[in-house]
Amino acid sequence: MNNWKVIKTKAEYNRMLKRSMNIFNATEDSPEAEELELLLVLIKDYEDKHITLPELDPIDVIKLKMKEHGIKAKDLEALIGSKGHVSSILSGRRELTLKIAQKLKNYFQLPADIFMPAA
Repeated sequence: MNNWKVIKTKAEYNRMLKRSMNIFNATEDSPEAEELELLLVLIKDYEDKHITLPELDPIDVIKLKMKEHGIKAKDLEALIGSKGHVSSILSGRRELTLKIAQKLKNYFQLPADIFMPAA
């Protein structure tokens, strides 16, 4: 087992990521499992400080989910309303309401934070 320390460089981060992947299926209560637990804490700490994920556009996520499920705009009319209303939302001409966001979240089984702007 290595003497792991707080990650300060991208090279250290990559080394710890590689090691964590190598021992990811370690037997519970083994030295490798304890090492993995520590590595994951260190990796998360580094990622929280140095890696920012791009914000997702809810409309882009909805379009992606529609494509994944083979759903057409007309299939959303039962959830959203008229053909024109669906078109306006998918084109960005009309804002998503909280009620529609809730319906889409449930329909596509999406996390609610996709529809909530970052504070």
